[in-house]
Amino acid sequence: MADSERAHLLTDDRYSQVVRILRRVLVINLAVALAKIVLGYVTGAVSVLSDGFHSLTDAASNVVALVGVSVARRPPDANHPYGHRKYETMASFGILIFLILVLVEVLRASYSRLLSGDTPRVFPEGIGVMTATLIINIVVVRYEMRAGRRLVSEVLQADAMHTRSDVLTSVAVLGALVGVWFGFPILDPLAALFVAVFIGYAGWRIAQQSSRILSDEIVIAEGEVREVVQSVPGVIGCEKIRTRGSADHVFMDLHVWLDGQTPLQDAHSTSHVVKDRLMARFPHLADVVIHIEPPPR
Repeated sequence: MADSERAHLLTDDRYSQVVRILRRVLVINLAVALAKIVLGYVTGAVSVLSDGFHSLTDAASNVVALVGVSVARRPPDANHPYGHRKYETMASFGILIFLILVLVEVLRASYSRLLSGDTPRVFPEGIGVMTATLIINIVVVRYEMRAGRRLVSEVLQADAMHTRSDVLTSVAVLGALVGVWFGFPILDPLAALFVAVFIGYAGWRIAQQSSRILSDEIVIAEGEVREVVQSVPGVIGCEKIRTRGSADHVFMDLHVWLDGQTPLQDAHSTSHVVKDRLMARFPHLADVVIHIEPPPR
Protein backbone atom coordinates (compact mmCIF):
# COMPACT_ATOMS: atom_id res chain seq x y z
CA MET A 1 0.00 0.00 0.00
CA ALA A 2 1.38 3.45 -0.95
CA ASP A 3 2.18 5.99 1.79
CA SER A 4 -0.47 8.38 0.44
CA GLU A 5 -3.14 5.67 0.58
CA ARG A 6 -2.12 4.68 4.10
CA ALA A 7 -2.22 8.31 5.23
CA HIS A 8 -5.65 8.75 3.68
CA LEU A 9 -6.98 5.67 5.46
CA LEU A 10 -5.61 6.87 8.79
CA THR A 11 -7.14 10.30 8.26
CA ASP A 12 -10.48 8.82 7.26
CA ASP A 13 -10.49 6.59 10.33
CA ARG A 14 -9.78 9.62 12.52
CA TYR A 15 -12.71 11.53 11.08
CA SER A 16 -14.97 8.50 11.47
CA GLN A 17 -14.09 8.39 15.17
CA VAL A 18 -14.71 12.12 15.55
CA VAL A 19 -18.14 11.75 13.90
CA ARG A 20 -19.12 8.85 16.17
CA ILE A 21 -18.15 10.82 19.27
CA LEU A 22 -20.05 13.91 18.13
CA ARG A 23 -23.19 11.89 17.46
CA ARG A 24 -23.11 10.32 20.92
CA VAL A 25 -22.55 13.68 22.59
CA LEU A 26 -25.34 15.25 20.49
CA VAL A 27 -27.92 12.79 21.84
CA ILE A 28 -26.79 13.38 25.43
CA ASN A 29 -26.78 17.17 25.05
CA LEU A 30 -30.30 17.18 23.60
CA ALA A 31 -31.58 15.15 26.56
CA VAL A 32 -29.85 17.41 29.10
CA ALA A 33 -31.07 20.59 27.39
CA LEU A 34 -34.66 19.33 27.26
CA ALA A 35 -34.62 18.43 30.96
CA LYS A 36 -33.33 21.87 31.96
CA ILE A 37 -35.68 23.84 29.69
CA VAL A 38 -38.73 21.94 30.95
CA LEU A 39 -37.58 22.46 34.53
CA GLY A 40 -36.98 26.16 33.84
CA TYR A 41 -40.49 26.69 32.53
CA VAL A 42 -42.05 24.68 35.35
CA THR A 43 -40.21 26.55 38.11
CA GLY A 44 -39.97 29.94 36.41
CA ALA A 45 -36.26 30.06 37.30
CA VAL A 46 -34.50 32.24 34.74
CA SER A 47 -31.16 30.74 35.77
CA VAL A 48 -32.33 27.21 34.98
CA LEU A 49 -33.93 28.28 31.71
CA SER A 50 -30.76 30.12 30.67
CA ASP A 51 -28.69 27.08 31.52
CA GLY A 52 -31.09 24.98 29.45
CA PHE A 53 -30.64 27.16 26.39
CA HIS A 54 -26.90 27.05 26.98
CA SER A 55 -27.11 23.26 26.89
CA LEU A 56 -29.22 23.50 23.74
CA THR A 57 -26.39 25.37 22.05
CA ASP A 58 -24.14 22.45 23.01
CA ALA A 59 -26.37 20.27 20.83
CA ALA A 60 -26.47 22.90 18.07
CA SER A 61 -22.68 23.13 18.13
CA ASN A 62 -22.52 19.34 17.74
CA VAL A 63 -24.57 19.66 14.56
CA VAL A 64 -22.29 22.43 13.26
CA ALA A 65 -19.25 20.32 14.10
CA LEU A 66 -20.67 17.28 12.29
CA VAL A 67 -21.20 19.37 9.16
CA GLY A 68 -17.70 20.83 9.44
CA VAL A 69 -16.05 17.45 9.91
CA SER A 70 -17.94 15.92 6.97
CA VAL A 71 -16.40 18.60 4.73
CA ALA A 72 -12.96 18.57 6.39
CA ARG A 73 -12.48 14.84 5.76
CA ARG A 74 -12.55 15.27 1.98
CA PRO A 75 -9.16 14.63 0.32
CA PRO A 76 -7.26 17.38 -1.54
CA ASP A 77 -8.59 18.30 -4.97
CA ALA A 78 -7.73 20.65 -7.83
CA ASN A 79 -9.25 23.66 -6.06
CA HIS A 80 -8.03 22.71 -2.59
CA PRO A 81 -4.50 21.31 -2.98
CA TYR A 82 -3.88 21.66 0.77
CA GLY A 83 -7.04 19.71 1.57
CA HIS A 84 -10.18 20.82 3.40
CA ARG A 85 -8.81 20.65 6.94
CA LYS A 86 -9.60 24.27 7.80
CA TYR A 87 -13.31 23.62 7.45
CA GLU A 88 -13.10 21.86 10.79
CA THR A 89 -11.62 25.03 12.27
CA MET A 90 -14.38 27.07 10.65
CA ALA A 91 -16.88 24.76 12.33
CA SER A 92 -15.38 25.85 15.64
CA PHE A 93 -16.32 29.42 14.70
CA GLY A 94 -19.86 28.15 14.18
CA ILE A 95 -19.82 27.06 17.82
CA LEU A 96 -18.65 30.56 18.74
CA ILE A 97 -21.64 32.13 16.96
CA PHE A 98 -24.05 29.97 18.94
CA LEU A 99 -22.31 31.00 22.16
CA ILE A 100 -22.74 34.68 21.32
CA LEU A 101 -26.45 34.19 20.61
CA VAL A 102 -27.09 32.44 23.90
CA LEU A 103 -25.00 35.05 25.75
CA VAL A 104 -27.31 37.81 24.50
CA GLU A 105 -30.39 35.82 25.53
CA VAL A 106 -29.05 35.10 29.01
CA LEU A 107 -28.21 38.76 29.63
CA ARG A 108 -31.66 39.83 28.47
CA ALA A 109 -33.45 37.29 30.66
CA SER A 110 -31.42 38.05 33.79
CA TYR A 111 -31.92 41.80 33.36
CA SER A 112 -35.68 41.32 33.05
CA ARG A 113 -35.79 39.20 36.21
CA LEU A 114 -33.77 41.77 38.17
CA LEU A 115 -36.29 44.43 37.19
CA SER A 116 -39.38 42.32 37.93
CA GLY A 117 -38.14 40.78 41.18
CA ASP A 118 -40.27 37.64 40.68
CA THR A 119 -39.50 34.57 42.80
CA PRO A 120 -39.20 31.21 41.04
CA ARG A 121 -40.80 28.06 42.44
CA VAL A 122 -38.18 25.63 43.70
CA PHE A 123 -38.79 22.05 44.82
CA PRO A 124 -36.49 19.10 45.74
CA GLU A 125 -37.23 17.21 42.52
CA GLY A 126 -35.98 20.17 40.50
CA ILE A 127 -32.75 20.31 42.45
CA GLY A 128 -32.39 16.58 41.83
CA VAL A 129 -32.80 17.07 38.08
CA MET A 130 -30.14 19.79 38.01
CA THR A 131 -27.77 17.58 40.01
CA ALA A 132 -28.28 14.69 37.58
CA THR A 133 -27.63 16.88 34.51
CA LEU A 134 -24.52 18.26 36.18
CA ILE A 135 -23.09 14.78 36.67
CA ILE A 136 -23.89 13.87 33.06
CA ASN A 137 -22.14 16.99 31.77
CA ILE A 138 -19.02 16.25 33.81
CA VAL A 139 -18.84 12.77 32.28
CA VAL A 140 -19.38 14.18 28.76
CA VAL A 141 -16.63 16.80 29.18
CA ARG A 142 -14.08 14.23 30.32
CA TYR A 143 -15.04 11.84 27.53
CA GLU A 144 -14.98 14.44 24.76
CA MET A 145 -11.82 16.23 25.91
CA ARG A 146 -9.95 12.94 26.24
CA ALA A 147 -11.09 11.92 22.75
CA GLY A 148 -10.18 15.35 21.36
CA ARG A 149 -6.64 15.09 22.68
CA ARG A 150 -6.24 11.51 21.48
CA LEU A 151 -7.46 12.37 17.99
CA VAL A 152 -5.89 15.87 18.05
CA SER A 153 -9.20 17.41 16.99
CA GLU A 154 -9.76 21.07 17.80
CA VAL A 155 -13.45 20.77 17.04
CA LEU A 156 -13.87 18.11 19.76
CA GLN A 157 -11.79 20.13 22.19
CA ALA A 158 -13.72 23.32 21.39
CA ASP A 159 -16.98 21.48 21.91
CA ALA A 160 -15.70 20.05 25.19
CA MET A 161 -14.77 23.56 26.37
CA HIS A 162 -18.27 24.67 25.51
CA THR A 163 -19.75 21.85 27.58
CA ARG A 164 -17.24 22.55 30.38
CA SER A 165 -18.67 26.05 30.68
CA ASP A 166 -22.06 24.35 31.00
CA VAL A 167 -20.71 22.35 33.95
CA LEU A 168 -19.54 25.48 35.74
CA THR A 169 -22.77 27.32 35.10
CA SER A 170 -24.83 24.35 36.26
CA VAL A 171 -22.96 24.44 39.56
CA ALA A 172 -23.84 28.11 39.94
CA VAL A 173 -27.48 27.52 38.98
CA LEU A 174 -27.76 24.61 41.41
CA GLY A 175 -26.39 26.82 44.17
CA ALA A 176 -28.86 29.54 43.23
CA LEU A 177 -31.80 27.13 43.40
CA VAL A 178 -30.79 26.09 46.89
CA GLY A 179 -30.47 29.77 47.82
CA VAL A 180 -33.91 30.57 46.45
CA TRP A 181 -35.31 27.63 48.41
CA PHE A 182 -33.93 29.23 51.58
CA GLY A 183 -35.48 32.60 50.76
CA PHE A 184 -32.97 34.45 48.56
CA PRO A 185 -34.72 34.95 45.17
CA ILE A 186 -32.12 37.50 44.04
CA LEU A 187 -29.72 34.58 43.53
CA ASP A 188 -31.71 33.42 40.51
CA PRO A 189 -30.91 36.36 38.15
CA LEU A 190 -27.43 36.69 39.66
CA ALA A 191 -26.73 33.07 38.76
CA ALA A 192 -27.95 33.81 35.23
CA LEU A 193 -25.39 36.62 35.01
CA PHE A 194 -22.77 34.17 36.26
CA VAL A 195 -23.78 31.87 33.40
CA ALA A 196 -23.18 34.76 30.99
CA VAL A 197 -19.61 35.25 32.26
CA PHE A 198 -18.65 31.64 31.60
CA ILE A 199 -20.33 31.64 28.20
CA GLY A 200 -18.32 34.71 27.24
CA TYR A 201 -15.08 33.13 28.46
CA ALA A 202 -15.72 29.91 26.55
CA GLY A 203 -16.38 31.94 23.40
CA TRP A 204 -13.16 33.88 23.84
CA ARG A 205 -11.14 30.65 24.19
CA ILE A 206 -12.66 29.15 21.07
CA ALA A 207 -12.06 32.35 19.08
CA GLN A 208 -8.46 32.47 20.26
CA GLN A 209 -7.67 28.89 19.22
CA SER A 210 -9.50 29.02 15.90
CA SER A 211 -8.00 32.36 14.86
CA ARG A 212 -4.53 31.00 15.58
CA ILE A 213 -5.03 28.38 12.87
CA LEU A 214 -6.80 30.60 10.35
CA SER A 215 -4.15 33.32 10.73
CA ASP A 216 -1.34 30.79 10.07
CA GLU A 217 0.33 31.24 13.43
CA ILE A 218 3.55 29.22 13.89
CA VAL A 219 2.89 25.64 14.98
CA ILE A 220 6.35 24.15 15.57
CA ALA A 221 9.17 26.11 17.23
CA GLU A 222 12.06 26.97 14.90
CA GLY A 223 14.61 25.70 17.39
CA GLU A 224 13.11 22.20 17.35
CA VAL A 225 13.11 22.14 13.55
CA ARG A 226 16.67 23.42 13.32
CA GLU A 227 17.89 20.74 15.72
CA VAL A 228 16.49 17.98 13.51
CA VAL A 229 17.72 19.49 10.23
CA GLN A 230 21.26 20.08 11.42
CA SER A 231 21.54 16.48 12.61
CA VAL A 232 21.64 15.36 8.96
CA PRO A 233 25.19 14.82 7.63
CA GLY A 234 26.16 17.38 5.01
CA VAL A 235 23.71 20.03 6.18
CA ILE A 236 25.43 23.29 7.11
CA GLY A 237 22.37 25.08 8.45
CA CYS A 238 18.87 26.26 7.64
CA GLU A 239 16.72 29.39 7.63
CA LYS A 240 13.29 30.77 6.72
CA ILE A 241 11.54 28.02 8.66
CA ARG A 242 7.77 28.42 8.42
CA THR A 243 4.98 26.23 9.76
CA ARG A 244 1.23 26.66 9.65
CA GLY A 245 -1.94 24.67 10.07
CA SER A 246 -3.67 22.85 12.92
CA ALA A 247 -2.06 20.73 15.61
CA ASP A 248 -2.61 17.50 13.69
CA HIS A 249 -2.13 18.79 10.13
CA VAL A 250 0.96 20.98 9.75
CA PHE A 251 2.61 22.30 6.58
CA MET A 252 6.28 23.29 6.70
CA ASP A 253 8.68 24.95 4.31
CA LEU A 254 12.30 25.93 4.90
CA HIS A 255 15.64 26.68 3.23
CA VAL A 256 18.46 24.19 3.85
CA TRP A 257 22.12 25.12 3.36
CA LEU A 258 24.45 22.68 1.62
CA ASP A 259 27.95 23.12 0.26
CA GLY A 260 27.77 24.95 -3.06
CA GLN A 261 29.82 22.25 -4.75
CA THR A 262 27.39 19.46 -3.81
CA PRO A 263 26.18 17.54 -6.92
CA LEU A 264 22.50 17.98 -7.68
CA GLN A 265 21.72 14.28 -7.14
CA ASP A 266 23.43 14.29 -3.74
CA ALA A 267 21.65 17.50 -2.73
CA HIS A 268 18.35 15.95 -3.74
CA SER A 269 19.07 12.82 -1.67
CA THR A 270 20.03 14.92 1.35
CA SER A 271 16.79 16.88 1.11
CA HIS A 272 14.87 13.60 1.30
CA VAL A 273 16.80 12.58 4.41
CA VAL A 274 15.96 15.93 5.98
CA LYS A 275 12.29 15.52 5.12
CA ASP A 276 12.15 11.95 6.42
CA ARG A 277 13.71 12.94 9.74
CA LEU A 278 11.36 15.89 10.14
CA MET A 279 8.30 13.75 9.43
CA ALA A 280 9.54 11.11 11.86
CA ARG A 281 10.19 13.69 14.57
CA PHE A 282 6.90 15.53 13.94
CA PRO A 283 4.33 12.91 12.79
CA HIS A 284 1.63 15.58 12.52
CA LEU A 285 3.39 17.08 9.48
CA ALA A 286 1.27 16.77 6.35
CA ASP A 287 4.00 17.98 3.98
CA VAL A 288 7.46 19.56 3.99
CA VAL A 289 8.81 21.72 1.17
CA ILE A 290 12.61 22.15 1.17
CA HIS A 291 14.58 24.68 -0.83
CA ILE A 292 18.27 23.79 -1.18
CA GLU A 293 20.79 26.62 -1.40
CA PRO A 294 24.41 27.42 -0.46
CA PRO A 295 25.01 29.18 2.85
CA PRO A 296 25.02 32.99 2.76
CA ARG A 297 28.41 34.63 2.46
